[in-house]
Amino acid sequence: MTNEQMTISTLRVLSVETIEKAKSGHPGICLGAAPIGYTLFAKHLKHNPKDPNFFDRDRFVLSAGHGSALLYSLLHLFGYGLTKEDLMRFRQHTSKTPGHPEYGVTAGVEVSTGPLGQGVANAVGFALAERILANKFNKPDCTLVDHYTYALCGDGCMMEGIENEAASFAGTQKLGKLIVLYDSNRITIEGSTDIAFTEDVGKRHEALGWQVIRVQNGEDIDAISAAITLAKDEKDKPSLIIINTTIGYGSPLAGTAKCHGTPLGSDGIKELRKKLGYKTPAFEVAPAVTDHIAEMAPTFAKYQSEWNKAVKVYKTKYPEEYEEFQLWRKGAVDFNELDSIYDKPDKPEAARASCHRILNAIVQKNPFIFGGSADLAPSNSVGLTDAGDLSATENGRNIHFGIREHAMGAICNGMYLHGGVLPFCSTFAVFSDYMKAAIRMSALMNIPVVYILSHDSIGVGEDGPTHQPIEQLTALRTVPGIKVFRPADATETAVAFESAWTGKSPTVIFTSRQNLPQLDCTSTDALYGGYIAADSENETPDVILIATGSELSLALDAKAALAKDKIDARVVSMPCMELFDIQTAKYKESVLPSNVRARVAIEAGKSNIWYKYVGLDGELCCMDCFGMSAPASILFEICGFNVDNVVKLAKKTIRTCSKIEG
Repeated sequence: MTNEQMTISTLRVLSVETIEKAKSGHPGICLGAAPIGYTLFAKHLKHNPKDPNFFDRDRFVLSAGHGSALLYSLLHLFGYGLTKEDLMRFRQHTSKTPGHPEYGVTAGVEVSTGPLGQGVANAVGFALAERILANKFNKPDCTLVDHYTYALCGDGCMMEGIENEAASFAGTQKLGKLIVLYDSNRITIEGSTDIAFTEDVGKRHEALGWQVIRVQNGEDIDAISAAITLAKDEKDKPSLIIINTTIGYGSPLAGTAKCHGTPLGSDGIKELRKKLGYKTPAFEVAPAVTDHIAEMAPTFAKYQSEWNKAVKVYKTKYPEEYEEFQLWRKGAVDFNELDSIYDKPDKPEAARASCHRILNAIVQKNPFIFGGSADLAPSNSVGLTDAGDLSATENGRNIHFGIREHAMGAICNGMYLHGGVLPFCSTFAVFSDYMKAAIRMSALMNIPVVYILSHDSIGVGEDGPTHQPIEQLTALRTVPGIKVFRPADATETAVAFESAWTGKSPTVIFTSRQNLPQLDCTSTDALYGGYIAADSENETPDVILIATGSELSLALDAKAALAKDKIDARVVSMPCMELFDIQTAKYKESVLPSNVRARVAIEAGKSNIWYKYVGLDGELCCMDCFGMSAPASILFEICGFNVDNVVKLAKKTIRTCSKIEG
């Protein structure tokens, strides 16, 4: 057995024993794709395990995240700092080897993966960011950015619609340094792919503008290596390498769905070891394998040392550009000399129009911000003025994602994680459902991708219920770790952007289609998430009106109407619940005093989440049904978003609370 074969066998056995120890995991892909992982890490991946984060490394994304045990075995063998004890704690609490790869937990893991297809789209984002930086900073006599992005995926990734969206975008962008390795074992959980998936994946990708390379035998590392070399030589097309493998190779369950997500068991591992001729004790690595990997160390170190030399030359020849490169890598948005974003317009303005003005002011000062929309930039108002388009032939900053929300969000996640660029993306609020999975992954990884969602309520009007978001605000507020802003005017819109790009979590900004009055009472106190917009005359108000977005002006009008009936109301603006909820108890009590139980929440969206502020005694002026086709002004009126109804609800909750107190 050659050292290469011994190393591949070690990867296989380590992976399945890791899974067996946990009594949980997916051995099938680990056994079938081990030669792919070895060939990439040993022969092609530009990386240095001693410094996993050196900037010009190749990026590797395990899109088929259920194969994490294989990735952990690779990281263990190649010296990324994962110990055998880490492997033995696979899928255990606080371990460095969670069930699916997690960003920030394990050195060598570039992005959290698991939801199938997301990783391919992330890889597209990595490759796009690489090209942006290469086009910006590379010089004819000095190359600063030059690396590939690889993704390993399986049949499941290829079935998910997000993969097609991402592949279509990558083909259009001609991302020649993106290489997807397709572990084609033709098995999924329910059995053979023939029962649900008979398309020619290669022809589909050729139609999408990809180079397609086929490897008939997934055990042939020379053929795999030759295919990767061929892929790297193609500069104008992304490459898909289709590698025919056997799921569960070498095990008694090889070629069957039974080994996809079930440990082999001790007897199965014994048979595997016998088949492979493998005698090394569990979780140990044979000296021959250790020596074989050690022989590669100088090559890995050279990758980084050569880049360090290039950086040194670049820094000497192009000191100003190098400083800018460092600024881009830092990615800290500069809000100095941007006080103008807080200027109130002198007439009503839609939040989406405020967004356009504020976004452009920020972007002009921070050239590393890139973004775009799902073919809705004129409607979302996120087009970057005089910034050009980002395409296969142009180096602008407006990204035309096409009507691909699902992939768009995941591509932005990859762009951010690559480093050097800050992405944002946009669509209609109602279509945020199409990229909910990507937004969730942003939150899970705690990365500050910005999502701008326009047409935020029934204010969409004539487009009807299919385009009127009702539940989207509530749905996104239930995702842990994100900030959801619904600003009431230009001031609160500016706050939303400053909070988004000075924080470390993803932010969703809902903007209105319709014009909003510019209110004297809004302020940067919106950074607290909720604040008193208009206070009561007395220290203790009779009722508190809590509102967001376009409904804040309604709450103010209702306060004035209540005053005519000698009812003293406080108006609270709540543009971001997540920020308000993390304030001190003292601050929250000052805004929403617990001794005032008479409260009304006013928002043109689902009511569910508002009970935490109004309690059981409060009232809700919300939307708990779908909208309808009608002009916005008519819709707001017939759905109860008018002064008379808010006054009625305020009086009702006051009566209810008076009876309880009595």
